[in-house]
Amino acid sequence: MRRPLIAGNWKMNLTRSEAVALAEAVAKQADQYPTVDIAVCPPFVYLEAVGRAIAGSRVALGAQNMYPEPSGAFTGEISPMMLCEMGCRYVILGHSERRQWLGETDSFINKKVHAALKAGLQPIVCLGEQLAEREAGHTLEVIRAQFEGSLAGLTAQQMIQTVIAYEPVWAIGTGKVATPHQAEEVHLELRKLIAQRYNPEIAQQVVIQYGGSVKPDNAQELFAQPDIDGALVGGASLKPDQFLGIIAGMKK
Repeated sequence: MRRPLIAGNWKMNLTRSEAVALAEAVAKQADQYPTVDIAVCPPFVYLEAVGRAIAGSRVALGAQNMYPEPSGAFTGEISPMMLCEMGCRYVILGHSERRQWLGETDSFINKKVHAALKAGLQPIVCLGEQLAEREAGHTLEVIRAQFEGSLAGLTAQQMIQTVIAYEPVWAIGTGKVATPHQAEEVHLELRKLIAQRYNPEIAQQVVIQYGGSVKPDNAQELFAQPDIDGALVGGASLKPDQFLGIIAGMKK
C-alpha cells in the first residue's frame, strides 16, 4: 500500500525566523494526519534550523538540490553526505526550474538520482512538459523521454525508493492547474512505464506526486484520482494554513 507524500518546496523564500516559524507550525499539526508522509524542503542555509524545529515530529526534512559527487572542488555545491549530516531524508532533483534556467539535462539528473540513493537519500524526481509541448500533443512523449533519461539504470528496489513528481511546467506558479483527468492521465502513463520496465507489482509501490498550483480548494479532487499519491507543493507550502489544508485533502 502506497503512503501518500506531501512535500513543501520552499524554493528561494523566507527569512530564517520565518522558516523556523513555518516549520514549527506544520510540525505542531502533523500528528493529525497519520496516514500521510509530510516533508518540508527549505533553502540550504536553513536546513539545520528547520531540522531542529521539526525534530521529534512526523515532518521529514528535505533539500531542494544536490551535486552528484561526494566531495571535491565544486564551489558552491552541496554533496549528498552533507545533506545526510543535516538530517535530510528527501532531496528534490530535476525540478523544471533547474532544467529550464540552469540547463540541467536528464543524464545529469540521473547521476544525481544514483548518488542520492547511494547516500541513503530518497530522491523526489520531477518530470513535466512545457505549455507548447502539451498544446502540440507531445505530453506523454516528453514524459517518457524524461522518465527514461532521468531514471535510467535503477534496480527495482531503487525504483521503489524513488518518488516521482509530475509537474506540468505550465501549471507551476501560474495559478493554472491540470484538471484531475489531465493529471491522472500522466500519472497512469508513468505507472505503465514502471510496469513495463520492471513489473506491475513494482509499479504499484512507487509514489507519484502531482505538483503545479496545488491549493486546499483543488487538492481533494486531485488526490481522489487513483494514481495521484500526494503533492509537491510550491507557493502554498509557504503558509501553514494552506499547506495543512492541502494535507487535509488527502483522504486515501
